[in-house]
Amino acid sequence: MTNPLLDDWTGPHGLAPFDAISDEDFAPALETALTLHKAEVAAIAANPDAPTFENTVEALETSGKALDKVVSAFFAVAGADSTPRREELQREFSPKLAAHAAEISSNVDLFARISELWNRREDLELNADQDRLLYLSHRGFVRSGAALVGEQAERMKEIKGRLATLGTAFTQNLLADERAWFMELSEADLEGLPGFVVDAARAAGEEKGVDGPAVTLSRSLITPFLQFSPRRDLREKAFAAWAARGANGGKTDNRDIAREILELRQERAQLLGYGNFAEYKLETEMAGSPERVRELLMAVWEPAKAQALKDQALLEEMMHEDGVNGDLEAWDWRYYAEKRRKAEHDLDEAALKPYLQLDRMIEAAFDCANRLFGLEFTPLDVPLYHPDCRAWEVSRRGEVIAVFIGDYFARGSKRSGAWCSAMRQQAKLPETQIPIVFNVCNFAKPPKGQPALLSYDDARTLFHEFGHALHQMLSDVTYERVSGTSVARDFVELPSQLYEHWLEVPEVLQKYATHVETGEPMPQAMLEKVLEAANFDQGFQTVEYVASALVDLEFHDGAPPADPMAKQREVLETLGMPKAIIMRHATPHFAHVFSGDGYSSGYYSYMWSEVMDADAFEAFEEAGSAFDPEVAARLEEFILSKGGSEEADVLYEKFRGRLPGVEALLKGRGLDKVA
Repeated sequence: MTNPLLDDWTGPHGLAPFDAISDEDFAPALETALTLHKAEVAAIAANPDAPTFENTVEALETSGKALDKVVSAFFAVAGADSTPRREELQREFSPKLAAHAAEISSNVDLFARISELWNRREDLELNADQDRLLYLSHRGFVRSGAALVGEQAERMKEIKGRLATLGTAFTQNLLADERAWFMELSEADLEGLPGFVVDAARAAGEEKGVDGPAVTLSRSLITPFLQFSPRRDLREKAFAAWAARGANGGKTDNRDIAREILELRQERAQLLGYGNFAEYKLETEMAGSPERVRELLMAVWEPAKAQALKDQALLEEMMHEDGVNGDLEAWDWRYYAEKRRKAEHDLDEAALKPYLQLDRMIEAAFDCANRLFGLEFTPLDVPLYHPDCRAWEVSRRGEVIAVFIGDYFARGSKRSGAWCSAMRQQAKLPETQIPIVFNVCNFAKPPKGQPALLSYDDARTLFHEFGHALHQMLSDVTYERVSGTSVARDFVELPSQLYEHWLEVPEVLQKYATHVETGEPMPQAMLEKVLEAANFDQGFQTVEYVASALVDLEFHDGAPPADPMAKQREVLETLGMPKAIIMRHATPHFAHVFSGDGYSSGYYSYMWSEVMDADAFEAFEEAGSAFDPEVAARLEEFILSKGGSEEADVLYEKFRGRLPGVEALLKGRGLDKVA
């Protein structure tokens, strides 16, 4: 019997045949693909010929294609359309894949061949792409523990396998908590909620199988509920469930998992000769050291906290005027902030939302990409992993350069948040392959037959993730290792955060922010209010983010805490965290940090990148147009097309001529004049 995961994918652009793949195909396909890759690696390591760049580094880089296919297809569905069987498979696959990677990185013969090439690299006459790949390959092996021997090497393998298991458990526990909780609402409980929240609550109740509306822990539903519900008791109940994800006791509690992850990371770093995990992790990032990260975050923390405390006092006064005594609490902030926004900017989210249709915002993101980079998007009718997904061919000058897939609606089978990933990355070797990129979001799904409406924050998220997608789609490098978003973690958010700026370009909103019923463009007065309110509540947003980034840094910059929750409290107390604001991601649901190593010691990277994105957009403003063709060409040439083929700071300096300071960020957030 054949396995569709291992067959040649002969559909359009080599897309996975999701309509032919069943859950029972994944395990045998993975075993076969692992066996094939092991044989390829063994042949490279045992090659009797003297090592050359082509028979060692390039051969390793282009091996494992069958494994890539299986893994990319599986993890696409496991993250966005989970089932009990897929969760079981993920628990099985994660340690297997970690062990496989560890086996390769600890292959003594393979490392010896790479080391020999590294030691005589000056004589190899490599081109720039080859030189970069050799450097990254050698560095990757060393940082993975290839130089360790004996008990240390075995312990490193154990640590990697255990971390993979724990990261998977953390993710699945969080999904289980988010999936399990919902709060049924009576018709009376809907009083004061705008129509789009009522519609979303009815759709959520239908999904949960209850007779009536409900609030779930989907961000696109719980956030507007907290913004608009006048029922303080219901806001408190919903907020408590949101804040308690991963910390509810029982088998889905993540607190012990977080503690063990931190301990294992520290041990891993020390095995490699580093003082702590933050030193190890940040060595290859733009920041370079924990000290530089802390310096950036604290430069932003103080003005953000000052603004947040001013805002807290104003919101508390508004609450008292409503006859509610006591202190402003975390479940009150969004409600009174929304009332304040309406009063100060005459901007009502309920009135704004009909102008932010999902389909029109997708068109806006596409049109900006067309005007900046000449990209065209054509709908593509292919089987995908869920009926909500849709696909487009991406072409330029008549040539298809990528496939883009959008998966926009929240569902119980999808983990929270939003992300961009690639089922296949761009590369030119061993043969030319175009990228297959997908964006996943969690927007509230409308009742059947009705258009999906977004909040302004939702629309910003759509542009953000599409910025990541552009980084993948415009990649033009030789090797997959440096393709697309394969860059320093504190550089990867630059294209995504930069692309958010085009949502605020007036001519974009004038064209695409059209009313869902009348088709009329957003009135000029409302457009002006939207842009004026762009920095509204930045004290709150900056504080909740920076607090999370500082807790992440303190977790890893030193000995691991015996009790992460106590350490979290200690850090927040030292910072003087405003009482009515909590971390954006508390430890038990801090998936960025504990679902894998990606953002561990690296949650700061959004702000590091924001320093650059604020400065980068100024380049367009200095040129006089958000669509200036020369600046757009430089952006593509030096950043979007280059991936990780050069160091991030080198690429940015080539684009902008210099590295930026924090001033543009503070100005962009409206925090530059906080007293």
